Amino acid sequence: MEFFRIVDVETSEDSITGILTLKNLEKMSDELIVLDQIDDNTAFIGGIWGEFTLERSIIKGGLRFALKECPNALAWTITTGYPPATDALVVHLTINRKEKPFDFIEEVEAFLEDHCNKLSTLFLKMSINPGIESKA
Repeated sequence: MEFFRIVDVETSEDSITGILTLKNLEKMSDELIVLDQIDDNTAFIGGIWGEFTLERSIIKGGLRFALKECPNALAWTITTGYPPATDALVVHLTINRKEKPFDFIEEVEAFLEDHCNKLSTLFLKMSINPGIESKA
């Protein structure tokens, strides 16, 4: 299954990779908590679906986050500069299932809503006050 969200903020690939660090994870979502930071790109996290290893990877246009042990192979990307919205953040979440129960889909939708609201706030703060929290 796929889920897309567009966050209407202007940014760059460098800003995405500089701001969206695992140290800033709790500024990106109320649904995920870092339990143990392993390195710059790996953390053990807790959240609405349990505890997982979260991996952060730099990709063309931004970042990919993946829950390593997730039975649904849940992963999401945050990118800019490419369709469907070249001048905004595109959040694309996938799972490796064609169908899931309605309550699980509601949880994914709630996660995306929270995540996109937090991303919007974070990037708007950065555009008003450049340099704060970058690489924090």
